[in-house]
Amino acid sequence: MKNTCKSIGLAALVACGLGLSTAQADELLVGVELPLTGTLARVGAGMHEGIMVAADVFNKTNSKHKIKIITVDNESAPAKAIAAVEKLASQGVVAIDGGYGSNNIAPASDAASKLGLVYVTSGGVDDSLVNSGRKNFFRINNSAGYQKAMVGLLGDLNVKSVSILYSTKEATAGLASDLQKSLTAKGVTVVAHAFDPAMTDFKPIINKVKLQDKSEVIAMIGYENDYVGILRAARVLKPNVKAMVGVWSLATPKMAADFPDLMPNVYGTAVLPFPAEFKTAEGKSFNDTYQRLYKKEPDYLGQFGYVQSMLLFDAIARAADKGTLKKDGVAEEMRKTDSETLIGRVQFSSNGDNVNFSHRMGQHQGKKIVIVWPKADATGKANFPGVPW
Repeated sequence: MKNTCKSIGLAALVACGLGLSTAQADELLVGVELPLTGTLARVGAGMHEGIMVAADVFNKTNSKHKIKIITVDNESAPAKAIAAVEKLASQGVVAIDGGYGSNNIAPASDAASKLGLVYVTSGGVDDSLVNSGRKNFFRINNSAGYQKAMVGLLGDLNVKSVSILYSTKEATAGLASDLQKSLTAKGVTVVAHAFDPAMTDFKPIINKVKLQDKSEVIAMIGYENDYVGILRAARVLKPNVKAMVGVWSLATPKMAADFPDLMPNVYGTAVLPFPAEFKTAEGKSFNDTYQRLYKKEPDYLGQFGYVQSMLLFDAIARAADKGTLKKDGVAEEMRKTDSETLIGRVQFSSNGDNVNFSHRMGQHQGKKIVIVWPKADATGKANFPGVPW
């Protein structure tokens, strides 16, 4: 045929004349439900930053598909988390990303499952999340990884006695129980103190640790507000301990900035040191994009948000290519995941758990967070004994 471009519009004519395709990248909606206000707002914001970095990186590297994020604040409340998922579903999202706190994630992921949507998170470690038959649920971290890190650090420090202070929420209570069993099996003397999630005055528990337990270390298993309350009480009563050790949401630059008097020498789980150090091309891309978007160094919350989201976005893209987005294709592609990521290799078992997850321990030292366990990944030595007072 001659002059095949003759009767079509100008834009198409130009494309035709240049031999270009007029196809545009399709837009895929991903829903994010997170606590951006309420008691978990700080950690929710950190994860959300990582999710947005992932969307930016994905959209610049995938010419065929574009991810559009729609975010709804769950206000740190289970009922609002359900409502957030339902609202996002009504807007046509193809999957749900985010979630923080197992008690929020459980009902939210159930709502997602009923609506036929995959739910991906790094914010819930309660094992009931993966042991209750949720077919569309995936997480990149778990309780076992946190327990391993805490036990490993305390073992390297040759600690002989520990007081565990833990919230009675399911995830924290479960981790406390597992930690106590592991430490006891290693010959460590352990005393456990449960506290209600609503507790704000921790002086009575700290007084028991000081006068009765006389342990070498206080292990805190809770959330940000709990850590702040415990550390404030400890600064007042000054128990004769050698270290204050916690888990998630503790070894972060946000905690150091907000509570500079409470954080010195405190240990917490951390994938990244602060300032962050990246050696891979993907890590440098993540770091550069994070700093461009947020004008600050990334922390592990952002890194977790990034990793879970990139895995999800890639699975969505593969399902879209196969035409299976509306036929459980995203869940199927997630189950096929076998990827080297910024937190290590990720593979999902049949129940949606990451079988390879292992955490690290960081310590607030000056204005830095130093990785102190395991030795293979350490960026510095532990200050031990060392407490914030």
